[in-house]
Amino acid sequence: MNSAAAPGAIRPSPELESGSGVSHKGRILAWAAWDWGSAAFNAVMTTFVFTVYLTSRAFGGEDQASAVLGVALAIGGAAIALLAPVTGQRSDTGGRRKLWLGVNTAAVAILTGLCFFVFPRPEFLLLGVTLIALGNVFFEFAGVNYNAMLAQISTTGNIGKVSGFGWGMGYLGGIVALLIVLQLFVQPSFDWFGASTRDSLNIRLVAVFSALWFFVFALPVLFAVPEVPRATKGAGLGFVASYGLLIRRIKAIYRTSPHTIFFLLASAIFRDGLAAVFTFGGIIAAGTFGFELKDVIFFAIFGNIVAAAGAIAGGFLDDRIGPKAVIIGSLIGLLTAGTAILVLGSGNYVILGRDWAGATTFWVFGLFLCLFVGPAQSSSRAYLARLAPHGESGELFGLYATTGRAVSFLAPALFTLCIAIASPLVAAGEAQRWGILGIMVVLLAGLLLLLPVKPPGKADIAVVPDA
Repeated sequence: MNSAAAPGAIRPSPELESGSGVSHKGRILAWAAWDWGSAAFNAVMTTFVFTVYLTSRAFGGEDQASAVLGVALAIGGAAIALLAPVTGQRSDTGGRRKLWLGVNTAAVAILTGLCFFVFPRPEFLLLGVTLIALGNVFFEFAGVNYNAMLAQISTTGNIGKVSGFGWGMGYLGGIVALLIVLQLFVQPSFDWFGASTRDSLNIRLVAVFSALWFFVFALPVLFAVPEVPRATKGAGLGFVASYGLLIRRIKAIYRTSPHTIFFLLASAIFRDGLAAVFTFGGIIAAGTFGFELKDVIFFAIFGNIVAAAGAIAGGFLDDRIGPKAVIIGSLIGLLTAGTAILVLGSGNYVILGRDWAGATTFWVFGLFLCLFVGPAQSSSRAYLARLAPHGESGELFGLYATTGRAVSFLAPALFTLCIAIASPLVAAGEAQRWGILGIMVVLLAGLLLLLPVKPPGKADIAVVPDA
């Protein structure tokens, strides 16, 4: 630790330069394979297929089932916010980062597979939402260890590129998994027992497929990446005592490098806006621009392809111009695209001699939005990996998860508020489009908070002793 470092500045994590941090293509591919596999839980189970099944009429009606699912996910989110930093800290100090990545990943796979037993009847709703909520909790815990591992498989010269490659693999894995699910289970191309809709067998088998997909692609990282060494500080602390150590470390980081805390807060806000782009994108496409379900699915596929390309390209830029510049550029691009959809989406316009109908506008600028989501997410992860003190990446990524959860209500709340305000002021069917304004406000707030934050590369972060 450089005790003479200027307060408030940040420098890259020494873990990047440790012996275990030497970049190796095999390790990078193995690490990115986890992202590829995890898309089965994100895209298939929690976004496009299984949660849609859980909120169908078979479980007592869309409104009631959606409310129950929302409550379960909210409880799971609270558990993540409370536990993620300490679980990350304990895996760091105990030298068990890879072990807990494996344990939490296995838990997600098992919980996902158990969704096969969620039959389409109201009495199975509680089982279904509980499995999904618990799956989310363990998925976030696994993500803390997985993100912290970025410092082990990259160097200071390629960390942005490696992070972008991982995000890109996640997007592409989601596309492949969705296409397989559509062709084998949802709209099967041939007749087989898994295509049967009796007791929703086809959808319940999607859960089995997703569990196996995630488990198989998660295995390589557990064999290819070495375990971190056990720390001398903090090891052997009880679970409650770990919170005391966490609080002391947060205070020390704020005292010697407050910009680390500022980045956590700024990124929490703009990441909520990034999540909302995908969460509400399909809803706006269908409700405002008249997309049918097949059109929404096609847009989701193309959107993920564009996001993957953006994440990979952004990773290359990250290593050349720095993560802060990539994030700022991405947020400006998102605000520009969002403004275009908001302004041009209400009717037909002639620009540069071309007719821009509402649906065309959404296709063009919606994909433009997707292009910038990937780089912003990828560079945020690379940014934080550069800030983490040696051997404490898990704890810092735990705080990353906690701050994200703490403000995760912002974009949905402002999206709803803007629609409510616009409803009496605009024509019928136009109010939903104004929900985009709420998402843009969140992205703009995150951008403004990020601007004064110092980039990585200038000084140490304090490492707090046990007592």
